[in-house]
Amino acid sequence: MASDHALPFPVPTSVHLSRMLDRAEGARVSVGWLITDLGERSFGLTLLVMAIIALLPGASIIVGLLIAWPAIQLILGHDKAALPRAMARREIEVERLARVIDVVVPRLAWVERLIRPRWPAVFSTTRRLVGAAMLLVGLTLISPVPFSHVVPALVIMLLALAYLEEDGLALLLALFAALCSLAVTAATVWGAVETIDWIDPATHARAALS
Repeated sequence: MASDHALPFPVPTSVHLSRMLDRAEGARVSVGWLITDLGERSFGLTLLVMAIIALLPGASIIVGLLIAWPAIQLILGHDKAALPRAMARREIEVERLARVIDVVVPRLAWVERLIRPRWPAVFSTTRRLVGAAMLLVGLTLISPVPFSHVVPALVIMLLALAYLEEDGLALLLALFAALCSLAVTAATVWGAVETIDWIDPATHARAALS
């Protein structure tokens, strides 16, 4: 069977995942093997999983820090996500992986009706910009304000899906959403600082004198 990379058009990620098990050798595969098989898609899938986890209560702070790992690799121009050796050596049962793929593939195929490969020039020239956006939006997940993690997590999810499906149009929309999210966060922080100054003007005066 010809490899997915030899086909004239990008293969949808849902199809790539469903074919992944055909390439597995043995009853277990390592996490490193999964990353290698996914290739450039490994960034999108890793960030998508992190974004979903970030929506869970209490998990956003940890995810906000973890997102820096793949985001910095994107900024540096890496072709695929690289994991620490200890994590890459961990193994997963193929049977368990098959069950996860059976759940993920139909849902991903539905998303692919809207997000699909197009505008490749945009996709290929914004790699470092996407990494920077991921890094900055990921850092806003650390905010202790209740429910402030929801919008950044959704933005990261959109960025991950656009990158996963190599959709230049969706990527531009996601980058605009990231800019809006960062602007809202900056405005919120500025508003909080102004509120503190209004409640306790002496604090601002002491800061100005120091």
